[in-house]
Amino acid sequence: MTHEVWIIDDERSIRDSLQQTLDIEGYLARAFASAPEALDALTNTFEGVIISDINMPKMSGLAFLKHALQIDAELSVVMLTGHGDISTAVSAMRDGAYDFLEKPFSTDHLLDVIRRGIDKRQLVLENRELKRELETHSAPGPRILVGNSEQIKQLRRSLFHLKNLDCDLLMQGERGTGKELAARFMHDQGTRQDEPFVAVKCRQVPEALLELELFGPEQTGFSTHPFYKNSKLAAAGTGTLFLDGIEALPRHVQARLANIMTSDNTSPRPRIMASTRVDLTNSVQQGMFDFGLYTILSAVSVPFSPLRERGEDVITLCQNFFRTTASRFGIAPPSLKDEHKASLTQHQWQGNITELRNFAERWVLMGEQQAMLSDVSLQEKEHDTLVERIQKVERAILSDALNRHSGRLKEIQSELGLARKTLYEKLKKYGLDKENFKA
Repeated sequence: MTHEVWIIDDERSIRDSLQQTLDIEGYLARAFASAPEALDALTNTFEGVIISDINMPKMSGLAFLKHALQIDAELSVVMLTGHGDISTAVSAMRDGAYDFLEKPFSTDHLLDVIRRGIDKRQLVLENRELKRELETHSAPGPRILVGNSEQIKQLRRSLFHLKNLDCDLLMQGERGTGKELAARFMHDQGTRQDEPFVAVKCRQVPEALLELELFGPEQTGFSTHPFYKNSKLAAAGTGTLFLDGIEALPRHVQARLANIMTSDNTSPRPRIMASTRVDLTNSVQQGMFDFGLYTILSAVSVPFSPLRERGEDVITLCQNFFRTTASRFGIAPPSLKDEHKASLTQHQWQGNITELRNFAERWVLMGEQQAMLSDVSLQEKEHDTLVERIQKVERAILSDALNRHSGRLKEIQSELGLARKTLYEKLKKYGLDKENFKA
């Protein structure tokens, strides 16, 4: 990872010299001629080190330090000072500066200070992320995306940053990568959490009805509102409207939505979060997607990596699905052997997290053999029917009873209140053999 180092100094020769040195050493160096210019660009997500001169016009280094630490009290700010300002630099460290460099200084000393400052800053950010994850997992609402890969860590950082913003946004990624979960997280953990969350699966609504679904039936008479009361936009109020598969909207509906999103109308509207599986840039070029709507949404775009590109998360996710499914039905979760793990990480998971979750639930409810024999592909249904869900639960209950009673059918009959013939028929139906459960 290339770390960023900011240089703030009113002397161009010093800025150029430091920037050249840092560029050679592989850092991403950015120079500012004044402190106000740097402050305008600074946020609490900055991951690098800031080197600031103490004596500068407009705003001194000490004034910059004070303002910067108001943005984030744990920034790594290094003060650049002459010999006569050492006492001032020491005072700055008491006020929150990370370290100081006395001119002239060696390149080795400069790089050592930067390395230590970056290590400290990375530790601060990692601890914050862990704390946020703990708070999120213990809070009500959907769990944030599970995993330890660099892609999922970056995604979590983005979602934490975006959840409290008012901007509309676009989420791009294959089916089953967690886009709706992310939208629900940003809503439930953000400033609009007390307002409605309304989801529209655009691919599942007939094209002829999509305009009516979003904007409602037009009313007679004059109206200052760009949409009407019996509409998804009105239902979302000032909350969140999640448009899953926005590429399925007809072109004229896309244009109408773009007009609402850019209108100066003072009527309140929801935050729009949209998701897509397709490359909208290509769709715009082919004339299949409205350029205006794409321009609005792509201003804040969040990519979702497919599961096959973050194989290290597969085992973590699978075990998590084992635990949650088993807990839901009051049975013990299965365990993964080394050969299972190898097979899971080598699988392509074309259906991504959705496919993996369905696989794990089948294993818990129907056993390893049924899970392994099933042909899971992109054609797999997103949801089981009611009958299929009931059958999975029934098989799980029978398996659990067989396991606890070591295959003794009389005890199972008594516990479950089943006639002998009925119990035998159900065991045959689900391929359960009492001999496999005997101690």
